[in-house]
Amino acid sequence: MKLTVSHTFVIVDDQDKALSFYRDMLGLQLRIDAPLGAVRWLTVGPESQPELEIGLVPPEMGHSPEDARALSELLAKGALGNLIFRTDDCDATFERIQAAGAEVLQEPIDQPYGVRDCAFRDPAGNHIRFAQSLTGAATKT
Repeated sequence: MKLTVSHTFVIVDDQDKALSFYRDMLGLQLRIDAPLGAVRWLTVGPESQPELEIGLVPPEMGHSPEDARALSELLAKGALGNLIFRTDDCDATFERIQAAGAEVLQEPIDQPYGVRDCAFRDPAGNHIRFAQSLTGAATKT
């Protein structure tokens, strides 16, 4: 049996701001932007992974009003959503995204687990990391 990840979801408070960040700042491709009742089905993904869609969804999508309120509160605290992207040049990726105006959480640093990484917040407060494998580092897959 072969399993692959096809979709993952990031909760956002403003789909237009999220689209601008993920498409225009990060360079992801718009995959789907379709009306879905009061919201929209909005997905993006890396050009190098056409089978992967990252859904940019509001808290109320698929949740009760009570759960949506709780998710909104957690989102406002930056306590939801983490994505880690692999990159072949962490420093260049950092410079490009920082120059585009993204909020920096961590400048590039070598980690003891075999990557050089950096981190930003998206407009909703989600934690987004970019990691480059360190050649010769011992890592487990």
